[in-house]
Amino acid sequence: MAEQTPAGARSSTAAPPAAPRPMKWRTRGRLSYGMVAAIVVVHPVSSLLFRLRYRHADRLPPTGPVLLVANHVSILDPLACARLVFDAGRLPHFLAKESVFRGFAGTLLRSAGQIPVARFSDAAHEALDAAQADLRAGNVVVIYPEGSVTRDPEWWPMQARTGVARLALTTDAVVLPVAQWGPQRVHDYHTKKLRLRFRAPAEYQVGEPVDLTEQRARVRDGQPLPAALLRETTDLIMTRVRNELAELRGEPAPLTFSPRPRRELPGDLSGSAA
Repeated sequence: MAEQTPAGARSSTAAPPAAPRPMKWRTRGRLSYGMVAAIVVVHPVSSLLFRLRYRHADRLPPTGPVLLVANHVSILDPLACARLVFDAGRLPHFLAKESVFRGFAGTLLRSAGQIPVARFSDAAHEALDAAQADLRAGNVVVIYPEGSVTRDPEWWPMQARTGVARLALTTDAVVLPVAQWGPQRVHDYHTKKLRLRFRAPAEYQVGEPVDLTEQRARVRDGQPLPAALLRETTDLIMTRVRNELAELRGEPAPLTFSPRPRRELPGDLSGSAA
């Protein structure tokens, strides 16, 4: 019969208490002028649009590379998700369509560490290369692997592109599945309706890191990644995202992913991988 440790007594084998998280102004690091401009805009706008609620935001490591993988329910997702990362003490770097990187706005976005994606071109791979470099530099990269707002009528994730697996398998970043729910109430992509309201509920749940030890062990330096491994890893990560969303919504998740649309629509690249 195992011995019981009396209430109030400390076991000699008890783990030491976890170290407190560093101050957020330290973990965010130096702010570029582009990031300052982004904060000045995003912070008040997101506060007006959403009443943000986070579950397990402390699972986002205070330092080191993080690949934050989220489901996509609205074109407004990056506003709310940026706040999640910033409020957790990190600076978010999104992959976004190249067309928004024009003129002065593009200069600010690049200064803020955001990554342009040139889809359907020979330069599409450059976005993944830039994201890899960003992760290796110890930053937080946010990605919506679906590539566009989900077309599922019940807002469950649809089949994802495999760019997320390439990033996860070729870096040592912590891969965090994140579920978001609520921004679609403000902008409904399916009906193309904008319902402006103050402080609409928007909830986020951060899951435990995805264990990719086995998949990463199958990767050999300098060798092409097998298509089957990319699909397996992508589906594993997105299944974790879907499960977090089911818990957040309090509903059972479907067993399969909805198919992606055959054609892209305007605005379909927010936060996606090539």
